[in-house]
Amino acid sequence: MSGLFSLRRLMAVIIKEAIQMRRDRITFAMMLGVPLVQLLLFGYAINLDPKGLPAALVTTSQDHYTRAMVSAMENTGYYRFDHVVSSASEAERLLQAGTVSFVVTIPSDFARRVQRGDHPQILIEADATDPAVASGAISTLGTVAAEALLREQGAEAQAAQQSAGALKVIVHRLYNPEGVTQYNIVPGLLGVILQLTMVMMTSMALTRESERGTMENLLAMPVSPMEIMLGKVLPYLAVGAVQVIVVLSAARFLFSVPFIGSLGLLLTSILIFVLALVLLGYTFSTLARTQMQAMQLTFFFFLPSLMLSGFMFPFQGMPQWAQWLGEIFPLTHFLRVVRSVMLKGADLQGIAGEMGALILFVLLFSGLALLRFRRTLD
Repeated sequence: MSGLFSLRRLMAVIIKEAIQMRRDRITFAMMLGVPLVQLLLFGYAINLDPKGLPAALVTTSQDHYTRAMVSAMENTGYYRFDHVVSSASEAERLLQAGTVSFVVTIPSDFARRVQRGDHPQILIEADATDPAVASGAISTLGTVAAEALLREQGAEAQAAQQSAGALKVIVHRLYNPEGVTQYNIVPGLLGVILQLTMVMMTSMALTRESERGTMENLLAMPVSPMEIMLGKVLPYLAVGAVQVIVVLSAARFLFSVPFIGSLGLLLTSILIFVLALVLLGYTFSTLARTQMQAMQLTFFFFLPSLMLSGFMFPFQGMPQWAQWLGEIFPLTHFLRVVRSVMLKGADLQGIAGEMGALILFVLLFSGLALLRFRRTLD
């Protein structure tokens, strides 16, 4: 070997590596795509102080005092009154379904009590399953509402003296009154753990056969693509069942997370969710040619779904485009289901939309996997 270092030999190795990178398109895309996704998500989509939260207004009066209260709450930036209802039961359904984060009830005699100086009251019911969502909006409410009422009465100069007694804001933190973070995080971890393990393991289902040289034997067998797909993904349902038992047991006995809803309904939703995940992983295995590529595809999917699903950051606090993007991930819908069933006691009617979305993912991923399955090695 002539010489310890040769610029010519070094350039040959660099060119060879560049050609290899160009051929490995999935790895090259990960190198460019992952940093870009992280930059966009952390820069634009993540908001730890969510504003513009959907709220429902329960009132039968349209007097100027009521309008002043609503305007003051909207001006804080935290509340967005999308629903005006006339009954508490209708508002409770919206809150339980997760359609709104707050229900503001202004009694029909509010204006009369203001005029009499009889300590008027308003009621705020907050969905406290995620304590981070409710804290900022509630902390500013008392002072803002009291000052708005005093301005409407023409007593702005006396606001500092009267704001403590002129208006009483009653706050009910529903489903998690103590604001325990584990009540929100631990049920969500069930979905996160299942997604990471199920998608990763099944994404290697076909690539493992190719790398071990057994793909020819699999293709030579008298089985249909549907039978191969089911044979590859169904064993992982048993692994998922073990994980579910472990997480639910830990939630109950280690973290004392309340369980209000139906266990059967929760297990049914988990089954549909896990089936969607293993089918997604199998779809990745039809796209990748190596196990490394399969893992890269899994990571590229896992990162945005973790950030945009509402697990790490409040979903309602993200911009509208990020919420639309978050809807395409099964984890987003599963988190709503598991938290609604466990913490709110939701029934099938309350989570029908999310269950329908999970079923749609199962059909979509199974169709894509069958379309992508190759009966030949080339």
